[in-house]
Amino acid sequence: MAFESFNERTFKLRKHGTDQKTEIMAGITTFMTMSYILAVNPAILSDAGMDAGAVFSATILASVIGMLIMAFYANMPFGLSAGMGLNAFFTYTVVMQMGQSWQFALTAVFIEGLIFIILSFTGVREALFNAIPINLKKAVSVAIGLFIALIGLLNAGIVGVGDISLELGNIASKEGLVFFIALIIMIVLTAKNVKGALLWGILASTVISLILGVSKLPDGNAIVSKPPTIAPIAFKLDFSNIFSFEMFSVLFSFLFVDIFDTLGTLTGVATKANMLDEDGNLKDGSKALLADAIGTTFGALLGTSTITTFVESSAGVAEGGRTGLTALSTAFCFAIAAFFFPLFSIIPAQATAAALVVVGLFMLSTVVEINFTDITEAFPAFMTILMMPATYSIAEGISFGMISYAGIKLLTGRGKEVSPLVYGLAIIFLLRYIVPVFI
Repeated sequence: MAFESFNERTFKLRKHGTDQKTEIMAGITTFMTMSYILAVNPAILSDAGMDAGAVFSATILASVIGMLIMAFYANMPFGLSAGMGLNAFFTYTVVMQMGQSWQFALTAVFIEGLIFIILSFTGVREALFNAIPINLKKAVSVAIGLFIALIGLLNAGIVGVGDISLELGNIASKEGLVFFIALIIMIVLTAKNVKGALLWGILASTVISLILGVSKLPDGNAIVSKPPTIAPIAFKLDFSNIFSFEMFSVLFSFLFVDIFDTLGTLTGVATKANMLDEDGNLKDGSKALLADAIGTTFGALLGTSTITTFVESSAGVAEGGRTGLTALSTAFCFAIAAFFFPLFSIIPAQATAAALVVVGLFMLSTVVEINFTDITEAFPAFMTILMMPATYSIAEGISFGMISYAGIKLLTGRGKEVSPLVYGLAIIFLLRYIVPVFI
């Protein structure tokens, strides 16, 4: 009874038309739909050379910190964890393509978090979001979806890298079978509106991989254990190159993607929860933005990529979640999951790869909202969508989109439609390609 009284005083349940049972169940539902990140994030960041167990623990800690702030400060029902797309950019662009260390990438994430803390207090974050053309915002989401799906196919071995192009991988194998089984399960369960479809697909295909010998049980068949230490990756920031152009480029890409991902997610989920005011704005939205900014900052110190609000929070909202008690319940589930690393460690790459493909599919939904009837809008969006997976880089996709948008508007006499901020960013990106030619 005292617990219910505390929740009512803290989260104002009756005022928001909800109750304790509904909120807790909504939090569990949100966890079920987003817990795949505990398998996927260590798999992605380990490709950057980071210890998978340490990333697992760091992801949980950073997620819990962000959700505690979301619960007690913002009093909103949103779950937070390491953002998909941002973790891919961390590993496959910054580390593997640019040749930077994972310590360099963590430093960029840390600085991003500090900047976002400042911007969340000043309202500049919303202003930046409003300055970027809507079609580019949607195109970035679509492009990241294709990029993530491509990474999934590569990680599963379904697609391989040939001498000059991508080529079909070894589909006729046990590993390929695990991938396709996982993919089918996830799609079928999603079609049937089963909560936690991605997690169930990962778990079911993991069992199958054990039967086929693709995966093996941990020593002693232990499922529960002490959480892995974060010592190998915690507080490993590298400030030696913070004033370099590479740091600026990486930092801006993190900022850009995180701004649109978080604000877009907050708007979409809040709409489903009827939390927007008459002007279409989220009341106290800056508090929610501060939660992921602080989560990101602490996450970088602990050893994980950018923390952001998850679109899977919509599942909890659909179950009736309306207050911070939902976020608190999700955080509690994440804390419990810390003791099940052996279970997560046996998950095969093919299972998490299937989850990447499905998440990529989800991110493609905004393509129908892009204005393809106006060539000055369609071409920059197309270039963003085309170049991101083609160059295997989120940063390059954004660069081509910005440059083409500003350029085509200016050359067609519609330059006034472009904000000064977009022109400034386009010039910076253009110089990035031109300057090396003359040096």
